[in-house]
Amino acid sequence: MQAHQFGTLTILAAVVLCSAFIDGPARAEPSKETVARGRALTDAGDCASCHTADPAKPFAGGKRIGTPFGGVYSANLTPDRDTGLGAWSDDDFFRAMHFGVAPDGSRYYPAFPYPHFTKLIRPDVLAIRAYLDTLPPVQNTPPPPQLRWPLNHRVLMRVWNAVFFRPGIFEPDQNKSADWNRGGYLVEGAAHCGACHTPKNFLGAEKRGERFGGGPVDGWFAPRLDGAERSGLKSWSVEDIAEYLQSGRNGRSNAGGPMAEVVRNSTSRLSDGDARAIAVYLKDLSPGRPEPAASPPPPAQMAEGEKLYRGVCIACHEIDGGGAPRIYPPLPGNANLLSADPSSTLRIILDGAETMTTPRAPNTGSMPPYAKKMSDQEIADVTTYIRNAWGNAAPAVTPAEVAKARR
Repeated sequence: MQAHQFGTLTILAAVVLCSAFIDGPARAEPSKETVARGRALTDAGDCASCHTADPAKPFAGGKRIGTPFGGVYSANLTPDRDTGLGAWSDDDFFRAMHFGVAPDGSRYYPAFPYPHFTKLIRPDVLAIRAYLDTLPPVQNTPPPPQLRWPLNHRVLMRVWNAVFFRPGIFEPDQNKSADWNRGGYLVEGAAHCGACHTPKNFLGAEKRGERFGGGPVDGWFAPRLDGAERSGLKSWSVEDIAEYLQSGRNGRSNAGGPMAEVVRNSTSRLSDGDARAIAVYLKDLSPGRPEPAASPPPPAQMAEGEKLYRGVCIACHEIDGGGAPRIYPPLPGNANLLSADPSSTLRIILDGAETMTTPRAPNTGSMPPYAKKMSDQEIADVTTYIRNAWGNAAPAVTPAEVAKARR
């Protein structure tokens, strides 16, 4: 009887051992703290914005991400085993985040910002995975990339990575404060701010010599985040930056366009500590490339612009451009307004704007669209005026630039 029991136990042990080899080692259940940290990092990374095409299916992917070379579609991040991450190992997930390599060995396109996610340490990467594992699995297969030849061949990403990609975690600076280092870790890593706020070269790689110098995004212009005097953050305090991140507005500016989505889905969910840490890091960025010299615009254009401003703008923005801070943003010294590229200002004038709401700033304001009410010349004149009145200084805007923005 004892021998029979021993034989049965041996067989059961063998079955369990074989099962372990087939299914792989069991993953330990992550702690609540790990899942919470992963959720915070996922929020900081604004993953939901890019990986949600259908609001009823969050993180299920399939959203088209436009690039100068065509479109790519975001991946399914839910734990569905067939179309999402359910069958991935932790090593698979880390390799994707740290090196931009899929489980089958193919290379991702940098629309997935692995050049930034590589800065994250492994425990934080796995914390993100732990949070994503708590999502409801959704079966959804995103469309394949629609890129022009020859970039539709992923093998070329090996060359791109060799030239432009530098894997490696964020290295703390022992001479800086804990806030600075935490902010740098988030800005350079999870939040991947440079993906929008750093200009890119003709191959889609960030220009290393122009970090946080601003760049075009979907018809808008992501402004400079360095310490440039007019169009950067030199005039903003740490408190201004933190308030903007958490509420989408402050006494100097309101978030609009793609940044409004970032605030809504990402930065408004930051803890007070993380928002301040990001602000500390950004405030310490020295000015990069010089701001372009702004020649005084033609007096006739300024006169026409002032006439239009007095006719349609002063009801909300006041005669002195002071507006109603946190509802209608002030125009004097407005860093977004003073960007060398006027795209964001033109988008707001053409399309109108709605003050975004967050739990910290629930009151609203709106601006009507003027695309059908004003000609290209009129919009060019009033834009030039507000960019150069009240001590402002920025390049004049031409009707051709307005026509391009309309398209």
